[in-house]
Amino acid sequence: MENHILEDVYRVILDRKANPSAKSYTAALMSKGLDSILKKIGEEATELVIAAKGGEREQVVYETADLFFHVLVLLGKQGIDPEDVFAELRRRFGISGIEEKNSRTA
Repeated sequence: MENHILEDVYRVILDRKANPSAKSYTAALMSKGLDSILKKIGEEATELVIAAKGGEREQVVYETADLFFHVLVLLGKQGIDPEDVFAELRRRFGISGIEEKNSRTA
């Protein structure tokens, strides 16, 4: 199976975590800690909402990429491989969203 860009980006994030550089935004963000990463995710999610509301396709794509990146930084910080998220999505695939949600609250 061909590597997915999210996996490629994640591997770079792990490298920046293991080998921090003063020139690396990712290393700097990780060194600031979990709260800074979570703040960036909140900011990027808000920017995506605003872009979607504005209806400009290119802005939605740009902001989605920013959000995906910062979520990958969070996963890297917490040692969670994106494959775990992909596996969870595969588990849910083909199940009604309502049914899946109800199974978590039961």
